[in-house]
Amino acid sequence: MTASRTPDAFTDPREARGAYRDGLRTPTAGHCPGWTQANLISLPQPIAEDFHRFATRNPQACPVLGVTEPGEVSLPIFDGDLRRDLPAYRVYEHGELVGERTDVVDLWRTDLVTFLIGCSFTFEAALLETGVPVRHIEDGGNVPMYTTSVACRPAGRMAGPLVVSMRPIPAGLVERAVRVTARYPRVHGAPVHVGQPGLIGIDDLARPDFGDPVRIEPGEVPVFWACGVTPQAAVMRSKPPLAIGHAPGHMAITDARDTDYLVGG
Repeated sequence: MTASRTPDAFTDPREARGAYRDGLRTPTAGHCPGWTQANLISLPQPIAEDFHRFATRNPQACPVLGVTEPGEVSLPIFDGDLRRDLPAYRVYEHGELVGERTDVVDLWRTDLVTFLIGCSFTFEAALLETGVPVRHIEDGGNVPMYTTSVACRPAGRMAGPLVVSMRPIPAGLVERAVRVTARYPRVHGAPVHVGQPGLIGIDDLARPDFGDPVRIEPGEVPVFWACGVTPQAAVMRSKPPLAIGHAPGHMAITDARDTDYLVGG
C-alpha cells in the first residue's frame, strides 16, 4: 500500500514513520524539519561488538546516537519499529547487496543489534537558515554520496573506506558552511575535505556511488562531509553473514531534536 500523504506535509516524526510503514518510499531530506534523522545498521551480536569499536575509532564517520540490546526494535530516541518505520532498507549477505525493501520484519533475528548513526541532514536546516544553499533539497533529490580512497581505522572484523556526502557551496560561503556544521560534531560535524575530489579518490562527481548527482554552478566548490553510509561500505568490505542498513538517503526520523546535537547554543 502506498501512503497518500505528501512528504512535504510531514512535520511530526510519528506521522512520517506511519507513512513509511504504510509503504511510502522516498528520500527523507527536508522531512520533519527540526527532528534529527539517523542512519541505521543492524548486525549479529558478535560482529556488532566489532562494529561498536569501529565506530569508536571513526567517530566523525560513525557517530553513534543509540544502540539497542540484541533483538530490540526501538530506542529512547526512536519510538517506533526499526524494522519497518524507515522508507527503505538494504539487505546484505556476506557483503553482497541482495535486496532493497520497505520492511525487514521477516528477516529479523533475536541476535541483531541495531545502531543509529548521526546524519548530516541534521545540520542542513542550519545551513539554510544562515543562507548556505543545499542543492539536493532545492532540486528535490537525494544527496550525492561517494566512496573515497581514505581508509577508516579497522576494528576486529570491521574495516572499510570512508564514505562522504557532497554539497556544492558558493566559494564565498564555504567558511560559513564549515563554521555552521562544526557545531554539530555528533552528526559528522565540519567537512572532511573541500575541493579537489581527486585527492580523496573521487573521479567523477556526476557519478555518485549512492544518491543522486547534483548541479554544480560556476563559482561553487564541492564540499565533502563524512557520511553515515560508511558502515555499509565496511559491511561490503568485511562481508559479515548478514547486515541490514537503511537505503542511502532514506533515514530513520527520530524523536530527538536537531538542537540536542548543537554545541555552543
